[in-house]
Amino acid sequence: MSTKPKPGEDRLSELTRRRQAAALGGGQERIERQHSAGKLTARERIELLLDPGSFVEIDALVTHRCRDFGMEEQTIPGDGVVSGYGTIDNRLVYLFAQDFTVFGGSLSETNARKITKIMDLAVENGAPVIGLNDSGGARIQEGVASLGGYADIFLRNTLASGVVPQISAIMGPCAGGAVYSPAITDFIFMVEETSYMFVTGPDVIKTVTHEEVTMEELGGAASHASRSGVCHFTLPNDAACLLAIRELLSFLPSNNLEDPPPSASEDPADREEPALDSLIPDDPNKPYDIKSLISAVVDDERFCEVHEAYAKNIVIGLARFANQVVGIVANQPAYLAGVLDIDASLKAARFVRFCDAFNIPLVTFEDVPGFLPGTQQEFGGIIKHGAKLLYAFAEATVPKITVITRKAYGGAYCVMSSKHLRTDVNLAYPSAEIAVMGPEGAVNILFRRELTEAGGGREELRSRLTADYREKFSNPFVAAERGFVDAIIEPSQTRTHIVRALRELDGKRQRLPNKKHGNLPI
Repeated sequence: MSTKPKPGEDRLSELTRRRQAAALGGGQERIERQHSAGKLTARERIELLLDPGSFVEIDALVTHRCRDFGMEEQTIPGDGVVSGYGTIDNRLVYLFAQDFTVFGGSLSETNARKITKIMDLAVENGAPVIGLNDSGGARIQEGVASLGGYADIFLRNTLASGVVPQISAIMGPCAGGAVYSPAITDFIFMVEETSYMFVTGPDVIKTVTHEEVTMEELGGAASHASRSGVCHFTLPNDAACLLAIRELLSFLPSNNLEDPPPSASEDPADREEPALDSLIPDDPNKPYDIKSLISAVVDDERFCEVHEAYAKNIVIGLARFANQVVGIVANQPAYLAGVLDIDASLKAARFVRFCDAFNIPLVTFEDVPGFLPGTQQEFGGIIKHGAKLLYAFAEATVPKITVITRKAYGGAYCVMSSKHLRTDVNLAYPSAEIAVMGPEGAVNILFRRELTEAGGGREELRSRLTADYREKFSNPFVAAERGFVDAIIEPSQTRTHIVRALRELDGKRQRLPNKKHGNLPI
């Protein structure tokens, strides 16, 4: 029997060797180190995220071209990032996962080209792009070439914005210039305890400003979820994070030319909720939880809340009515009375613009006493930041439905998707109070002289005048008479009215004036 190798056998052996080297990444020792830190490897993450067996890798054999600092002796196929495409719930997605076992996941020139190739393919083929970030930053040995790679990625993030959904998961370090790519994407997930983001680290901060802060305090998941608002979702571990990304994608269209995917819920479209008739307290100063209302009216009580820990005075998220995806924006009376402040305005404005970009109808539940007063808010720019939410609602051309549950005062009434901002269907509960300001404040201004002259009977007079003002102005009937509210509805029938409105607006077509783009009050 001949022992000579068959034609091409040596090349096949070499291919197998290189594939095995790519799959092993930085080697078994570094893989074990990754596991001991409570983290999965890049390939393990991809396997968990995608439908089983669907991943197709691209550029698995790419290596860097750096020849300085001894790098020519250190080449690993894949070069620290695993990239390709696959499916989630049988829908195409593109993704890249930085491999911390290879050069600390640092970004090289060729590494960046792998990522930008994936991003270009995602836009061309109309599919979401997901980045799993776990990197020590730019590869120092390559100098400006690696920095240029970051800029190439930033450009793709910007061009893809509003075209395909972009999701970032921070599953390890993400520092310096690396943070700006996730910042441009639509949603950021962070893993608690093992991930962090910051522009400059604790050591630099201590040197420059003499502040002492830990990595977790400065850039951990909890800090970015509750204080900076950079992060939208936090999860306890890698596996939970990847499953949460799958859940979010179930609500999103693949691109801006498609509608969000329907579900198969059997929750009756005309289901009534009698408990809602008593949800709003008789005392207008008493709080209630707006999430109770949301859960009661959406399909199967399934509400995917976004930015849960940030600006709790407003609630945003995704849900379905009769299997149709909607974006929900709701004031939260249980926190700061539901006032609008800088953080709430920013949180809601970006979400409204995302929904509008991706054909997701907007449902607004309004109970807002106004904007938060104070020098901190004024000096912080509440005027321009509040205007962002106003701008977002006014600009949105998707179907818009607003339900006023209680307070709708002053400029905040206008901002929260009022009829005047081209909102299609505006509804109100009988408990709604639509006025320039609350009855107490209005009476103090309108009847200042009478109250001063009343002497000892001042409080009795104030009480009577307040009741008269509330009966005459702080109700939904004046607004309904003027057509600013289309209908006053029983709270128990909220779901029915929203489903009807969504069906009516299914074919809505509305365009903005021809222009390059507007000038958002940044």
